[in-house]
Amino acid sequence: MKAYIEERAVEVANFIITSNATVRETARKFGISKSTVHKDVTERLTKINPKLASQARGVLEVNKSERHIRGGMATKEKYMSISGSGGGAGRRY
Repeated sequence: MKAYIEERAVEVANFIITSNATVRETARKFGISKSTVHKDVTERLTKINPKLASQARGVLEVNKSERHIRGGMATKEKYMSISGSGGGAGRRY
């Protein structure tokens, strides 16, 4: 494996751990794809620094388990800003 890839994998993991970043945030910060972030953390980093890889995977697992909540909150905020009231965005049941 090339040295710059190993360095990037370690930097990516450190960023994820220190900032509790999501895969998407990390990919945006480093200018790489989400797939590359996953591969760096799950495959490459495991060979380089297993302890660091485990910590980074832990953060990603927490983020993954909470993403449905963040998605729901984003949708709520979207409709609150559109309707101005937050009262269900005009739905009647």
